[in-house]
Amino acid sequence: MSPQVDIRSATRADVPVLVTLVELYWKFESIEGFDAARITMLFDRVAAQPSLGQAWIATVDGTPAGYLFAVFVFSLEYQGLTAEIDELYVMPQYRGLGLGTKLLTNAEDAFRQGGCTVAFLQIGRDNDDARTFYRRHGYADRAGFELVDKKL
Repeated sequence: MSPQVDIRSATRADVPVLVTLVELYWKFESIEGFDAARITMLFDRVAAQPSLGQAWIATVDGTPAGYLFAVFVFSLEYQGLTAEIDELYVMPQYRGLGLGTKLLTNAEDAFRQGGCTVAFLQIGRDNDDARTFYRRHGYADRAGFELVDKKL
């Protein structure tokens, strides 16, 4: 029997599960500074102001298995609202079931319905699996540009 896979928009009630998944993702990507209380506060802020972003959660047989979190940015260059996929993570034991594709497809459908003109994301320089995944779904390097940032 094949597993029951479900993808849905996350709600406020999903925040504790999302925080756990974020912690797993940050460990996977070696992102420092995880603070459960701070991540909870940030998800609460997005829940209170949906114009900031949206999250989706994937479950397998009712068990949380992954998530996608995106934020919205208004852009003159892209002539409207854009979506940045901030985080997409599927737990290792659930990879290969199509959860990443389903999360991405659901999010992109919502972006279109919300009037977004483009979706973009960042990939770790050494994350070749993610690069292959996103390229397979139509994402491409933006020629002539590289990401720079400054902590404020």
